[in-house]
Amino acid sequence: MSTDIKKGEKIIEGKTKIVYKLANDANQVLLVSKDRITAGDGVRAHDLQGKAAISTATTVQVFELLHTAGIKTHFKRKVSETSFICDFCHMIPIEWVTRRVATGSFLRRNPGVNEGYRFCPPKQETFFKDDENHDPQWSTEQLLEAKLNCGGTIIGQIEFDIISRMSVTVFEILEKAWSSLDCSLIDMKLEFGITNGEIVLADIIDSDSWRLWPSGDKRLMKDKQVYRNLKEVTPDALETVKRNFQWVADKLELLMPKPTARAVVIMGSPSDLSHCKKIEAACQQYGVPCELRVSSAHKGTNETISILQQYEGEGIPTVFIAVAGCSNGLGPVLSGNSTGPVINCPPLAGEWATADIWSSLRLPSGLGCSTVISPDGAALATAQILALRDHMIWATLRAKQLNTWIALKQADRQVKDS
Repeated sequence: MSTDIKKGEKIIEGKTKIVYKLANDANQVLLVSKDRITAGDGVRAHDLQGKAAISTATTVQVFELLHTAGIKTHFKRKVSETSFICDFCHMIPIEWVTRRVATGSFLRRNPGVNEGYRFCPPKQETFFKDDENHDPQWSTEQLLEAKLNCGGTIIGQIEFDIISRMSVTVFEILEKAWSSLDCSLIDMKLEFGITNGEIVLADIIDSDSWRLWPSGDKRLMKDKQVYRNLKEVTPDALETVKRNFQWVADKLELLMPKPTARAVVIMGSPSDLSHCKKIEAACQQYGVPCELRVSSAHKGTNETISILQQYEGEGIPTVFIAVAGCSNGLGPVLSGNSTGPVINCPPLAGEWATADIWSSLRLPSGLGCSTVISPDGAALATAQILALRDHMIWATLRAKQLNTWIALKQADRQVKDS
């Protein structure tokens, strides 16, 4: 453990983890995992050497992926193989379960539903954390009527709506990420906390948090359900469970690859550079690498096509953004000579702006370049195209949509209550 970490008194100890205060920071805590695996509210429990390190590695990588996308979490940094630092949270005693496929306890509670039924949109359920009563399922009405007080925040309709939306977004981001490795995320459970009055994703996310089926095949499951299903728990069986958990942790390292797509902004004149810089900055917010080039389709047609061929020859998915105002020939030339998407983003200004725009909008047949006037809009359209094959860009888009929705929800409450 890092020498700058001074562990304070124990706050709480659960079946598989311990949370400590930090002696030198009252706003953060140390979460330490145990070499312990349990099921059935602790009825089945075994020591499993090495599990704490695997669980921590899994959790850290998941939180780092979500943080990169823009999801707000309690996670700060890893400090040892079995521990990490996070914000102190007042935990909400509810498990939020999101399901894509009907299986497990859902089938027992909903007779008549066949295993494999696919929920679109994902199905959500809430369970009150109470081991003695086996974490009973709560309806929305029960949860709201409980008026749970978490650090001074009462969990009401707005909080419920925000957590529900966050749960689905987190599930969809991880679902998309796992699908890039031909693994199906079937369902998962999440917990949330309140820190400084803000709702954040909290606790641990590891192989106890989800059902994960490689190739969508239940027989290949790699999650804790393997442990739950054991008729007899033997050392060999526990070793199989541990190997499965390690497989998940190893695969997670592949879920944050370097960007596999890009935007190329071609401007007809260096005088358009400031407009192009705005596009570049907006692309970077979505995790889209962006390159800037200068080429005039009117004055150097061969050079424009040569630049196009250079990028297409590299085999990297690319969206071309044409920045040309007066008599835009750049976008149409790119579109007519490329099989990839081309977006016009003309730098409109001055008294001729309303006339110049028509050179981007009215095109000959056989050309399909779209036109987006604002730099931010052009970057967004680019990210949405590239997100079709890059799950991290997709995740960033989804998280931005979530954060915008939450901000509007909170602004509505402020205006209503003012």
